[in-house]
Amino acid sequence: MNKTQKTNRSVFSWLSEFAKGRRGEYLLSVITALIGVACSLIPYFIIIKIITALINGTAELSYYLTLCAWMAGLWILRYILHSVSTTLSHHATFHVLAKVRIMLLDKLATLPLGTVLDRSSGSYKNIIVERVDSIETTLAHLLPEMTANIVGALAILALIFANDWRMGLSMLIVLPLGMLCFMSMFRGYNEKFQRTVTSTKALNDTAVEYIGGIEVIKAFGQSKTGYAKFVSAAKEGADCFIDWMKSSLFGQSAGMAIFPSTLLGVLPVGCLLYMQGTLTADTFLTVIVLSFGVMQPLMTAFSYTDDIAQVRTIVGEVSEVLSCEDMRRPEKAAKLPCDNSIELKNVRFAYHDKEVLHGIDLHIEQGTVNALVGPSGSGKSTIARLIASLWDVNDGVIELGGVDIRTLPLAECTKRIASVSQDNYLFDLSVMDNIRMGRKGATDEEVIDAAKKCGCHEFIMSLENGYQTVCGASGGHLSGGERQRISITRAMLKDAPIVILDEATSYTDPENEAVIQSALAKLVKGKTVIVIAHRLSTIADADQIIVVNQGHIEAAGTQEELLKSCPLYKTMWDAHISVKDNGEAV
Repeated sequence: MNKTQKTNRSVFSWLSEFAKGRRGEYLLSVITALIGVACSLIPYFIIIKIITALINGTAELSYYLTLCAWMAGLWILRYILHSVSTTLSHHATFHVLAKVRIMLLDKLATLPLGTVLDRSSGSYKNIIVERVDSIETTLAHLLPEMTANIVGALAILALIFANDWRMGLSMLIVLPLGMLCFMSMFRGYNEKFQRTVTSTKALNDTAVEYIGGIEVIKAFGQSKTGYAKFVSAAKEGADCFIDWMKSSLFGQSAGMAIFPSTLLGVLPVGCLLYMQGTLTADTFLTVIVLSFGVMQPLMTAFSYTDDIAQVRTIVGEVSEVLSCEDMRRPEKAAKLPCDNSIELKNVRFAYHDKEVLHGIDLHIEQGTVNALVGPSGSGKSTIARLIASLWDVNDGVIELGGVDIRTLPLAECTKRIASVSQDNYLFDLSVMDNIRMGRKGATDEEVIDAAKKCGCHEFIMSLENGYQTVCGASGGHLSGGERQRISITRAMLKDAPIVILDEATSYTDPENEAVIQSALAKLVKGKTVIVIAHRLSTIADADQIIVVNQGHIEAAGTQEELLKSCPLYKTMWDAHISVKDNGEAV
């Protein structure tokens, strides 16, 4: 779906699509609201009866008390019905919002990683939480209340026309002027509202960036710089809102003042017709009383037009995410891989039209340990991510067991591949639950056994609550090395036939690294392993070392072969040994 289609598509058709299964509740909500409006209209006729009775000299107190009791009862019933109506609409709306949020999260899971990374995490959080939440007002209130108010106002107007069409027209004298005032509010509305949306996104992103990088900001004494950026974003957001409000202030104020002033037309016209003898006192009185019940409901209904305009923007944002192209994968594989070997044939890949892999040809045998090495930014992690189906190649083929991975369902690929990256993410769950995410349904004993093999059991047991210790948001309660080891345990528990380790030992000290390397040797036995590492000593015994440089495969072979045949690898190895000889951390 392109941008034009998203913008031009009816907001109500979009919302109606998501409200499937809840339309009955919305319909009942509208019906209840309409009955409530009817209860609020009847008191106008009771007031007319009371005034008429007073003019005619009726002195029965019980008569007036009965009418007042009816008025009170109808008003109470009206508020009860209003509560029922809004309860029904809110119940349906919160289910709809949950559905939208679930669809957004499900969509993110099916998108290529590059598409997801095109937006900041703050932007996604803003859309999924705040922006979707803004739809609540429109769905829960607009549908029953706007409908009921419009119908109620039109019903009263019809009664006035039924009494005297001339008085009905007099009611409409202020309508064009009031409408012009309100319409002036919408001059440049889309641009101004879009500007406020953009500024809010920027504020959100800056806040997330500031909080996420607070440790670095403090460590380098950049608190003022980071804070200044946030203040600038906050001021820009405030300026956008103030400019928007200023541009609409006059039209809104004038419209609010003129629109309800129906007597400006009713009184002079009514007096003129009454003096001419063409309008009775009863009709004049009826029109005056009913005129108070026309414009206020219409104004309430018009107040929702602003919400509709905002929702149109929000719908565009949500639709933009939902309409992103998924990774093209079939639901069922025509042919399953015969083994767990990996073949890359003339693979090309680009970030935002900039090609970073240029015709990669690579063969990885089943059950071997393969290391990707090379300078930073050479394309090592990109190759690993393409193999893991986090992205799709732009050209060429990646085969898994002789089968193009694009012909395999994503579930089949993820079942066969486990990954541990240099940026490990743990959820705000217990250590036990974080590890168990590697294999749903794994028993506590299996989790503990995997932890023991990876050398994690002792440090986990040393935590305050052992395996029930909550890791905190993003694993913030644990050190980088501890998070790394838990992530490795999680990947090993999955027991996938292919394991990708992207800088998997980058945060471990030498003692723990030796423990993990020993555990990895046991756990990956018989599996196809791809390792990305800067510490060349950790992959010296790999079956195959692939040297990647500027998006090309420079060479591939064993450690001994590369030291003889690949100048780049020998330079990297000599530099690595030199650092170790100087006693620096490696």
